[in-house]
Amino acid sequence: MSKNLKTPFRYDVVGSFLRPEYLIQARKQFEKNEITAQNLKELEDKAIIDLINNQKKAGLQVITDGEFRRKSWHLDFMWQLNGVERIELSHGYYFNGLETYPTSIKIVGKITGENHPFVEHFKFVKQFEDKNVVAKQTIPAPAQMLSELFRKDNIENTQKMYPNLDDLITDIANAYKTVIKELYDAGCRNIQLDDCTWGMIVDVNYWTKKVGTNVKVDSEAEKYLRINNLAIADKPDDLVITTHVCRGNYQSAFAATGPYDRIASFLFPKENVDAFYLEYDDERSGNFEALKQVPKDKKVVLGLITTKKAALEDKEKIKARIYEAAKIVPLENLYLSQQCGFSSNEIGNKLTEEEQWAKVALVKEIAEEVWKN
Repeated sequence: MSKNLKTPFRYDVVGSFLRPEYLIQARKQFEKNEITAQNLKELEDKAIIDLINNQKKAGLQVITDGEFRRKSWHLDFMWQLNGVERIELSHGYYFNGLETYPTSIKIVGKITGENHPFVEHFKFVKQFEDKNVVAKQTIPAPAQMLSELFRKDNIENTQKMYPNLDDLITDIANAYKTVIKELYDAGCRNIQLDDCTWGMIVDVNYWTKKVGTNVKVDSEAEKYLRINNLAIADKPDDLVITTHVCRGNYQSAFAATGPYDRIASFLFPKENVDAFYLEYDDERSGNFEALKQVPKDKKVVLGLITTKKAALEDKEKIKARIYEAAKIVPLENLYLSQQCGFSSNEIGNKLTEEEQWAKVALVKEIAEEVWKN
C-alpha cells in the first residue's frame, strides 16, 4: 500500500454497494437457521472479493467491503459493542412513505468496545490493498448511537442503565476509542464516521417530531459534537477520520430535508475530522452558502451524484456546480462522490448493479476533467 493514499480522493465513494441477490437470500436463510454462520461468511467473502475486484476495475483508489456483512449500516455495529444487544420493535423509522427495519439497540451492561467484529471485517479487506488502492472502514458516528438510544422506544431503558448522561457519553466515546485503536493496530488508516444526526437537525419538521419544541438546537448540537470529538481525541497523526453527513438513504427514500445552514456553525468549524462528505444531490440540500463555515484546513467531498435514481446526471451541470462551490471553498480542497452509499441497508436503492457502476464511472470522469490530475 502506498503511504500517500489517504481519503478523500478526487473521485470517491461513500462506501456501501448493492448486495448481490444470492447474498440477500443467504442472510434470510441464516436468520431462519437454514444455513450456518460459516455458510453465510463464505458467501460474504465471495461477494466482497468480487466487489473489491470491481472497485479496482472502476479505477477507484479506495476499497470497502460494501457493508456486505451488515443488514443495517449502523445497527450491526452498535449491537456488537459490549453491553449492547439487538431488540425488535413494533415499528421502524419513516422515510418519505417507507418504514425502515423495526430493529434497534438496548443497553444491558457497561458499554465497551473490545474485540469488535468489524476489526476482523477490516482485516479481510486490507489484504487486497496494493500500491494503487487503500481500504476504508465505515462505521456509524458516536452521535448516531447516542441518538438511537434516545428514541422514544429506548429512552426509559437508557436512563435506567445510565442515569447520568455524562457517564453514557464517556462510555460510548471510550468504546469507540477502543474500536478505533484496534482498527488502527490492524493497519487501518482511513475511517469514515457516518452520521445522520446533523441531517435530522436541519429538518425543522423532523426535529420537532423527534424532540419536541422545548429542546434547543444548540444543546443537541453541542452534545453530538462533544461525543464525536471525545471518541476521536488523541488519534494518531497518520489516521485520517472523515465524516459523512446524511439525510437518510433507504430504498431510494429520504428522511430529512433542509440546507446545512442550521448546523454549519457547529459542525464545520468544530468537529475535529479531516473531511466532510456532504449531500448535495438535489434541492433538499440547499445552496453552498453554509460552506463559508468550513475552515481552510478541512476538505469537502461534494455529493453531487445521486444514488437514489438510476438516471445519469448532466456532466456539464455537475462541473458547473463544482466551480460554484469553489467560489467558497478552494478547488484544491474539494472532491467529488455520490451523495450517499448505494445500499445503506441490505435492500439497496432502486438501481441495477450496472447503473451503480455507471454512477461511479461518471464521478471519475467528471473529477478527472475538473482537477486534471
